[in-house]
Amino acid sequence: MSDRNAERRPAGELEARVLAALWAADGPLAPGQVQEVIDGALARTTVTTILSRLYEKGAVTRKRSGRGFVYVPTEDASGLTARRMHAELAKDEDRGAVLSRFVSQLSDEDERLLRALLDGEEDAR
Repeated sequence: MSDRNAERRPAGELEARVLAALWAADGPLAPGQVQEVIDGALARTTVTTILSRLYEKGAVTRKRSGRGFVYVPTEDASGLTARRMHAELAKDEDRGAVLSRFVSQLSDEDERLLRALLDGEEDAR
């Protein structure tokens, strides 16, 4: 008997691949189109489930197209990462402790960048 856990993908891998396909697209994509872009071996129903979960999380929007939906990302990759960071911060009551720990673990370069951004330097990046 095979170990099913050894065959499982890392958490979020498929969502990341679906989002990457949507970011690369010139416009909205239907689940079948996403399926073709990311991996034709995945069932369309699997892709549809992933898109539905991303919709529930607010990572994509959808609009009716025929009997189904087409999907568009709500933000670029940086915006989505920022949203995730805010969500994680909101989970803890002691925001000061979380932010303190986060800042203490930044590399020197990231700390300089964050300091410049907080000081309003637009060309910090």
